[in-house]
Amino acid sequence: MLYRVALIGAGIISRNHLDAIRQMEQLQAVAVADIDESTGRTVSKQYGIRYYADYREMIVKEKPDIAIIALPHYLHEQCAVWCAGHGCHLLLEKPMALSTAECDTILEAVSKAGVQLMVGHTQHYLPANLQAKALIESGELGKLIAIHDTRHLYYFNENRPAWFLDKKKAGGGILMNLGAHSIDKIQWLTNSRITKVKAALSYEGERGNVEGSGCIFLETSNGVPAVIVQSGYTGVAKDETELIFSRGMIKLISAKGVWVSREGQYEELEPREASDPFVLQFKDLLQAIQSKTEPDSSGQYARSVITALEAVYRSGETGVEQQVDN
Repeated sequence: MLYRVALIGAGIISRNHLDAIRQMEQLQAVAVADIDESTGRTVSKQYGIRYYADYREMIVKEKPDIAIIALPHYLHEQCAVWCAGHGCHLLLEKPMALSTAECDTILEAVSKAGVQLMVGHTQHYLPANLQAKALIESGELGKLIAIHDTRHLYYFNENRPAWFLDKKKAGGGILMNLGAHSIDKIQWLTNSRITKVKAALSYEGERGNVEGSGCIFLETSNGVPAVIVQSGYTGVAKDETELIFSRGMIKLISAKGVWVSREGQYEELEPREASDPFVLQFKDLLQAIQSKTEPDSSGQYARSVITALEAVYRSGETGVEQQVDN
């Protein structure tokens, strides 16, 4: 069966999706919608698909099997509910929504419509992450003792759209955006959920009203403590996860590779053959649609990331450790 795909939002991430679709025999991109005509028509022309200014008109006219939603965070709930109600399976970019309440509304709409929902937590499909997860599950390095995840990236650059820095529209700052990746990575690598959170946030950005950094202590449902440190201020960019075991350590740089220490120094592992993470994501979604089972990054799973983030912000406001109710 050939599945027709429509894309809602023509930003940078749209090209990752469309390039992946070109590699898949079971998928055909048919249209893109964006309120910015110049941006939308550029993508439309580049990929030979139709352009619409209104995603509702596009869905009604094109009747796609799958809708990819790549919109600002505050539009996720409304768009996902509407598209599900029109019979579209959904690939919804992360974070799933602004709150667990919005997540629940989306989940209810998806269940009522009988369609599948996948949320785009692409950490699950990066080659280095897959290699690290396999090593963890092998037990070769013994018991997992702790995790230290660090991510630094200048967050307030002039090219970042203003809505990212508006808490009502984005849900938060660097932690809502990049912290979602860190929480997801920790949960996914350890096959667990976050159960406790203690966080300290700072608000020193020169634009907007969102946090620019966070230091978070977490505990997983299988008892692994973890620390996330993120800074969106000027400095050296970094994205690194260190996993400490009873018989060694793993250094994971998701975009580059995996290093293992067994006797006091790190040695890089031979990388696995790399597959396009967006292709793997689509394969997972297609499997879910065809077998009528939940994909790896299901709506319920993505809700757990939002629940943990809500606890992070509560802890940041109160200074008190928060329980995470999944």
